[in-house]
Amino acid sequence: MKYGFIGCGNMGGALIRALSKKTNDIMIADFYLEKAQALAEELNLKWGTNDEIALTCDRIFLAVKPQMMEKVVTEIKDILEDRKPTLITIAAGLEIKKIETFAGGNIPVIRIMPNTPVLVEKGMLLYDVAGVSKEDENAFLAAFAKAGILDKLPEEKIDAASALS
Repeated sequence: MKYGFIGCGNMGGALIRALSKKTNDIMIADFYLEKAQALAEELNLKWGTNDEIALTCDRIFLAVKPQMMEKVVTEIKDILEDRKPTLITIAAGLEIKKIETFAGGNIPVIRIMPNTPVLVEKGMLLYDVAGVSKEDENAFLAAFAKAGILDKLPEEKIDAASALS
């Protein structure tokens, strides 16, 4: 699989819907299995477990609440350390370094702060990267080009800019 989403709540769901307009090479998982199954069926996507996503997806969206991030990521840490997929986090207030620590160290991370209008192609996705190849960054940009405006900012400015967007 190319893309995996761990979490399909409001923002995760909006990003899944936006990305599914471009590709169906997406697997989704959620703490509430029925929620992931229903969304997967609706959008003709695959659903699975966090482990399956970590084992098979190249780019993994971590779309869980900030207070759940450490638990979710450390449960799949061994797989992430071995495979080194690109992690894309939408958790407010959790810096890239923190996500890297949860995942065991040196792993590519894209931190984004999207807003829900991405669903109707009028969103704002603020982002920064760490350890991400230009190829992966460009793939991320291409995947979400129709979601709205993508704006790369230094990480320390993302939270403030998010409030404005």
